[in-house]
Amino acid sequence: MQSADTPTSNAGRAPIAEFRAATKQYGAVTAADQIDLAIMPGEFLSFLGPSGCGKTTALRMLAGFEVPSSGSVHLDGQQVNLVPPHKRPVNMVFQHYALFPHMTVADNISYGLRQQRPKPAAAEITRRVEETLTTVRLPGFEQRRIWEMSGGQQQRVALARALINQPKILLLDEPMAALDRKLRREMQIELQSLQRALGITFVLVTHDQEEALSMSDRICIMRAGRIVQIGTPRQLYDAPLNRYVADFVGKSNFFAGPLSQIDGPIGTVSLPGQSGQGRLGQGVQKGANVSLSVRPEQITLTHSGPGLEVLIKNRIFLGEHTEYLVNHGDLGDFLILVSRQGEALEGTFEPGEPARAHWKPEAALILNND
Repeated sequence: MQSADTPTSNAGRAPIAEFRAATKQYGAVTAADQIDLAIMPGEFLSFLGPSGCGKTTALRMLAGFEVPSSGSVHLDGQQVNLVPPHKRPVNMVFQHYALFPHMTVADNISYGLRQQRPKPAAAEITRRVEETLTTVRLPGFEQRRIWEMSGGQQQRVALARALINQPKILLLDEPMAALDRKLRREMQIELQSLQRALGITFVLVTHDQEEALSMSDRICIMRAGRIVQIGTPRQLYDAPLNRYVADFVGKSNFFAGPLSQIDGPIGTVSLPGQSGQGRLGQGVQKGANVSLSVRPEQITLTHSGPGLEVLIKNRIFLGEHTEYLVNHGDLGDFLILVSRQGEALEGTFEPGEPARAHWKPEAALILNND
């Protein structure tokens, strides 16, 4: 599926890779189901979804480790269903890096070059290893052993090994899953900078929504082997197609009920004990059971004034903001994020204390449940 969300810098350019109704079955199990997707040159695209949604299967079909049961995969306009991985202009960084512990850093990085026939000259291999180590900010590490390096350094070695063959597409299979939170954030920034500097197409598989949102030009949200929605991070966050996407991209509160009224772009949902208003999402129809989705940061929490009367159940200080879990007698529990600036104006709230929660209709979104 060629998405309208493709970055405008790629307007008029041919895709570097395509899935055309690509399906992969393992017996009775359909791991990837009719995937249609065009990947553009130089973009950072992510497959995002829970375990078992088909994202890794899609990546492996692109790499050549899996052959589609039906449909096709194309690279540079050519079908590559039966082209083996080592003959494709792609390289892959695996979740656990797959480095050889008995080899030096230089030997790990140059492994692919040394398998080529004819093999490059020793001086050329040395030059390219040094150049690639500089690219990943590990100059002078040629003779270091893998077990002597930190997790972040090992990841850079894995990146260097993939980059040294100068692939057109770099595939990343949850490469930061083993890193701690701070190091993972640092590596996200490094990967972004590296991708922009090299101009290589990056395709990332992750179940970490923050990782996908912070790094990607476009994100493919997957479910049960299918692509549910494709868009830029902002498009997916602000205009999710349905409740599944809204629930997977960022945090959201959902209040379920029938869509009782439509007034232009605003709808009214009948909720327990009251009604709630919000912008109409794609394809919602009057009378249908829907969800009113409200992001926690869109809700104002005050000691008094308009809004729902709630009880503070819990408070978690998260630095740049405070997360409050509140309870409403009819709507149940939901989350509110209050910024440091908001707390400076209104003050803090203690567990067990009553408060008021309010949001504007345009801050909420009415979504189909499926």
